Amino acid sequence: MNKILISFAPCLALGFVCAADSFNTSAYQGTGDVTFGLATTTNTRTFNCEQSSGRTAAMGEITGASGSVWTVPASNNFSTAQHAANLYDECSGNTPDSLSEVNLSNVPVVTIDDDGDEITGYIFADNYFELYINGVLVGVDAVPFTPFNSSVVKFKVSKPYDIAFKLIDWEENLGIGSEAGRGSRYSPGDGGIIASFSDGTVTGADWKAQAFYTAPIYDLSCLKETGTVRDSSGCSTKPASNANSYGIHWPQPMGWMNEGFDSSDWPQAVTYTEATIGVNNKNGYLNFVEKFTGAGAEFIWSSNLILDNLVLVHYRVE
Repeated sequence: MNKILISFAPCLALGFVCAADSFNTSAYQGTGDVTFGLATTTNTRTFNCEQSSGRTAAMGEITGASGSVWTVPASNNFSTAQHAANLYDECSGNTPDSLSEVNLSNVPVVTIDDDGDEITGYIFADNYFELYINGVLVGVDAVPFTPFNSSVVKFKVSKPYDIAFKLIDWEENLGIGSEAGRGSRYSPGDGGIIASFSDGTVTGADWKAQAFYTAPIYDLSCLKETGTVRDSSGCSTKPASNANSYGIHWPQPMGWMNEGFDSSDWPQAVTYTEATIGVNNKNGYLNFVEKFTGAGAEFIWSSNLILDNLVLVHYRVE
């Protein structure tokens, strides 16, 4: 990877956002592509919930030290794919108090195998998911950022089959993985997903999860890589006072969502408690808890719930 060695220390000291062509990547020894500062916004209103005080899910582009252009927070199919049916969604006015108030017969069935079994899946994601079964895009989250919602999907498939999720922790400050919170305009957000399926499949530590976009990073030397393990546990997760931070990007492997994709060298997913995820006030989760932790599912993510913003997860159902 090309490294740009001009120091940006003077503009940091003055509190300015440094130009993209003046950042120093020499402290980074990993395999990702380094970006610095804010991205250029390309779409200011990918989604905005008029019925709620939810955050606008904008998108942008940023150029890395390698010269590659990265979409932030990540490339996605929100604007073109079928949205998953709602369990709970303030934006559409669907706010049932329990599963008994949800008409599951109206949930469309995506057929992967004509002679397969019909399976129902229940999903709560912070913030956005895309679900693939054997490479077929079954549905995407109807609310990419906030307010928090939950979803239900149906598909017909024969065992064995592969489940793959693209998971995005959306960001307000495009390119640096942060949002307003904790008294700062530049506070790192967090992620998390939990899902259960009617064939008994649930999210847990036996799933695979790999990070492909990590931010904000204030000190590149905090990042460690061993094989395919991308370890940012030594990096600060504190809010910042300005936009002077890095992002690290890795290309998504070809066919990562397809049947038979080999994720054996990816790290195991890390599980998180309800308290860590912070769902004690999220009705989209609480009103259907029997289909989440009540069904034996666990919240999962990569090893860094706060800094990893694009995570791909994979599971083979035997």
